[in-house]
Amino acid sequence: MSLENNYIEVNKQSWNSRVESHLTSDFYDLEGFLKGNTSLNSIELELLGDVKGKSILHLQCHFGQDTISLARLGANVTGVDLSDKAIDSANKLAQEADAKATFICCDIYDLPTHLNQKFDIVFASYGAIPWLPDLDKWAKLISDFLNPNGKLVFAEFHPVVWMFDDNFEKIGYNYFNSGAIIETQEGTYADREAPIELEYVCWNHSMSEVINSLIKNGLELNALNEYDYSPYNCFNNTIEFEPKKYRIKHLDNKIPMVYSIVATKK
Repeated sequence: MSLENNYIEVNKQSWNSRVESHLTSDFYDLEGFLKGNTSLNSIELELLGDVKGKSILHLQCHFGQDTISLARLGANVTGVDLSDKAIDSANKLAQEADAKATFICCDIYDLPTHLNQKFDIVFASYGAIPWLPDLDKWAKLISDFLNPNGKLVFAEFHPVVWMFDDNFEKIGYNYFNSGAIIETQEGTYADREAPIELEYVCWNHSMSEVINSLIKNGLELNALNEYDYSPYNCFNNTIEFEPKKYRIKHLDNKIPMVYSIVATKK
């Protein structure tokens, strides 16, 4: 079986391999998090607004920091992720943080067989959709899990970022979804020195592909924002120009690095 056809297993293994080094990395600052720091950024916090008493489905939650941060704000949250190691860690972390959150381990396309519930908000963020080959299926899933007038709150790295080579020196990839991208990488974005080699399969998704998939599945766009920085230092050749705001040094504010969408289920 080709890597592309077997992408779920390949990516599950890739994310399982990352968990240990991510838990101990400065990037995720587990110590600060357990002392009460939120892992959510100003971008998504502003879009989410007051979540107290709201039910939230968090797609592709990794080891649950954002899920737990939402629970700390008073939301009833369910986090979903493909990696069993990440979900094991999420359950332990919720216990340590004394936070009430539910976690489900599955491929998100398979979520309807694991969960039968509607939510006020579906939330996903930063590096979520490159792992998904079919955005129409993704948008339908979001629509199906939302209450009427429920909202999608989505923050993601801008597709322009994924066009560049690793050092942002030249265009290395297609802006549009031209099929699976199969890569091997040493280390991980949270710890570049981590002694791991990762193989993974991902896809680039243009702005129009994302937006049209949502519109087609009954979601109405309320806001689309683009940002000239990343809240994470997860790329090469970055400079921190304000606390927790990073740009590519030689590109300054010339490219969009993140975008966000708020959409309502009609």
